[in-house]
Amino acid sequence: MKLLPLSLSLVAIFALVGCDRIDPDSPLGKRKAIYQQMLDTKEDLGGMLRGRLEFNSQGFVDGAARLDALSRQPWQHYPDVKEAQSDAREEVWQRQERFNQMARELESRTAALVAATAEAPVTAESVAPAFQRVEDACEACHKEFRAY
Repeated sequence: MKLLPLSLSLVAIFALVGCDRIDPDSPLGKRKAIYQQMLDTKEDLGGMLRGRLEFNSQGFVDGAARLDALSRQPWQHYPDVKEAQSDAREEVWQRQERFNQMARELESRTAALVAATAEAPVTAESVAPAFQRVEDACEACHKEFRAY
């Protein structure tokens, strides 16, 4: 008989834990997945430039292209009204023109990073300034629109 209360308690705990989960097919779930891919890619590129990872010119070229493609994707997954679980500030919806301007700035900077990788030889020194501008664009938008 002791198993029944324990089982019911475990079911209740797992049910409550599941309540905080984000539906991966929701707009929030889709953009969070894209942002995570962007972060992972950016971390690898930054790791190559900062010596945490060995610099690999082809790997950097491929990563820059992937980051550029990803930078164009999350914006389509912002609904007209904020979701309850969103990490974005209300300003995303209240100041959409500014938010979209910053999104275009990121896209421009990732495109410039790709352009920098088209000039041989691709070295850490040759791509670092363009990568820093990408990081600056990310940070500026987060400061203005992300609720930490």
